[in-house]
Amino acid sequence: MAAPVVGPGDVQDKFWPLPKFYFSVDIGDVTDIAFQEVSGLDVETEVIEYRHGNSQSFSTIKMPGLKKYGDVTLKKGVFANDNVFYEWMDQVKLNTYKRVTVVIRLLDETNAPRMTWTLTNAFPQKVTPTELNSQSSEAGIETIVFAHEGMKQEVA
Repeated sequence: MAAPVVGPGDVQDKFWPLPKFYFSVDIGDVTDIAFQEVSGLDVETEVIEYRHGNSQSFSTIKMPGLKKYGDVTLKKGVFANDNVFYEWMDQVKLNTYKRVTVVIRLLDETNAPRMTWTLTNAFPQKVTPTELNSQSSEAGIETIVFAHEGMKQEVA
């Protein structure tokens, strides 16, 4: 790989990683929701270990099993008259909740998506209100966790 060069961002893109602080989130029909943090975009493959009885090797072989996707946690500031997280949670009853698509985009300096994660059949699993502390001068942050049935990642 060649050494980094000085120049505009599009020239440097192959040498410098994307910053993680500029992103957008769409949940169902609600677009460009301002979140402070997104975490849990994990995917893993379970490992199946197997050894047949007449194997010459005294160890197991490993095979890929089912994929597992992590629950995605979204954090945002608490605002007056904003109760959308709890409204979503109130709609979850048995299996009657209309599942949504969650789209998370990592953006570049031109506001163009460079990486996109799409969560399918997502539903709110947990809402955590802000912690209250009379000794703190931090902004109130609330959290919502979405469970989902699959994730697709695209790179632009």
